[in-house]
Amino acid sequence: MRRRAADFRRPARRRFAYWIWLLLGAFSLAGLVLFFLQHHHREYRLHSPFLERNAKVENSAKRLNFTEEILSATSFSRQLSEQMVLAKAYVIIAKEHNNLHLAWELSSKIRSCQLLLSKAAMTGEPVTMEEAGPVIKSLSSLIFKAQDVHYDIATTIVTMKSYIQALEERANKATIQSTVFAQVSAEALPKSLHCLNVKLMADWLKMTSRQKFSHESRISPQLTDNNLYHFCIFSDNVLATSVVVNSTVINASHPKRFVFHIVTDGIIYGAMKAWFLSNDLKGATIEVQNIEEFDWLNESYAPIVRQLHSPESRAFYFGPFQGVNVEPKLQNPKFVSLLNHLRFYIPEIYPLLEKIVFLDDDVVVQKDLSPLFSLDLHGNVNGAVETCLEAFHRYYKYLNFSNSIISSKFDPQACGWAFGLNIFDLGAWRKANVTAKYHYWQEQNADGTLWKLGTLPPALLSFYGLTEPLDRRWHVLGLGYDLNIDSRLIESAAVIHFNGNMKPWLKLAIGRYKPLWQRYINQSHPHLQDCATG
Repeated sequence: MRRRAADFRRPARRRFAYWIWLLLGAFSLAGLVLFFLQHHHREYRLHSPFLERNAKVENSAKRLNFTEEILSATSFSRQLSEQMVLAKAYVIIAKEHNNLHLAWELSSKIRSCQLLLSKAAMTGEPVTMEEAGPVIKSLSSLIFKAQDVHYDIATTIVTMKSYIQALEERANKATIQSTVFAQVSAEALPKSLHCLNVKLMADWLKMTSRQKFSHESRISPQLTDNNLYHFCIFSDNVLATSVVVNSTVINASHPKRFVFHIVTDGIIYGAMKAWFLSNDLKGATIEVQNIEEFDWLNESYAPIVRQLHSPESRAFYFGPFQGVNVEPKLQNPKFVSLLNHLRFYIPEIYPLLEKIVFLDDDVVVQKDLSPLFSLDLHGNVNGAVETCLEAFHRYYKYLNFSNSIISSKFDPQACGWAFGLNIFDLGAWRKANVTAKYHYWQEQNADGTLWKLGTLPPALLSFYGLTEPLDRRWHVLGLGYDLNIDSRLIESAAVIHFNGNMKPWLKLAIGRYKPLWQRYINQSHPHLQDCATG
């Protein structure tokens, strides 16, 4: 009879073990995701008092890739992590069955696992057998003890599923928090840049002679001379704009033939003027304009102005429920800045120019850009570097092809291209009436159903069939988010682009690339020295 009873219990215990180990895979995955996300948050705590400690962690990470360590089937970190995840489930089950002593013992060993894993992540040293052995042995004993209690199988499975769901929810929240922290860091204006703006504005207000000279320079014949090389930059960041201009003229064969047309907003206008009037730019011509003086850019002409002034748009960005069910990156202030959309009005801003190069304010120029003006665009309006060698940069990733307005007119596999370095044939632009196409698509997307926010989606529509691919060496992207760009590609690039959240003027910039931007800052400027030490 005893054998028969034992034989009867054996299938149930097998089923119990089967379900436990079946769920362990998913359970471990959720736990690992949460652990990685929590560890990843340390990257964004760059304004905390622990900068020195974080620097040590970054250096030690070169000795140990903790991600690879914890995923390795032979590492003690992996064994600790898997046992810890299973033990957490039994803690909950033990508490539900009022076995508080077992729950306490399991929790104690879980803390030991967490300490060892945290030490490995912080120091960059792998967990050794001497450290992990006693913890693994004692925790295994407790897990077997929990299994021998013969908790109800159905209850155990339901409990573990609930715990997995809770872990997934925590992981999702951690992902959202990580994105929010990154976005906040990217949007924040560093104190040194704010200090520079204030000092430059004070200079501008004090020196009336500079203001008089500024008005006289607006009628300079160089501003409309099509024998010169014209560049436009639309930005409210003085230091970033200065790096773009400085890097361009330093690497130019004939900088005196370069003309820079800068448009900024009314708040930064005086500071921008003061900076470029007080810096030597090797004879290059600089024009600074205030977007608020463009009377033609109004609600009756530009759909984007109407949309940005609409109650729905203002509620999205500034209302009490902003951020609810909305991707944080889509609430970046650049999306409500007309400076960001000004690139679609270049022919209106410069009616007498034939060709112009558009530069974003987060680029660095490393080669002479004058050959761009002699490139044959084959009748196209826009010369740009295509980005579809990366699989996710095709039209279907930017636009809603479930909408017939899009699917009937465009190829979802069409290759995307990059803003940041663009050569525009303004004669061809006017002939193709690209700005009117942009207005049409902005009107069609008034409800936000064709694409989300930004300027690239409407540009892909407006310049469809009108873009000439440039050699990829003209424009290398990703320095604001990609840690692994080939150094040879960067060295050969005419322009490198810090697109992404990790801008070079922020503390969260990628350290490997930051010197490429810093080398073009005029460190001798007294305001920069004062703001750096203040």
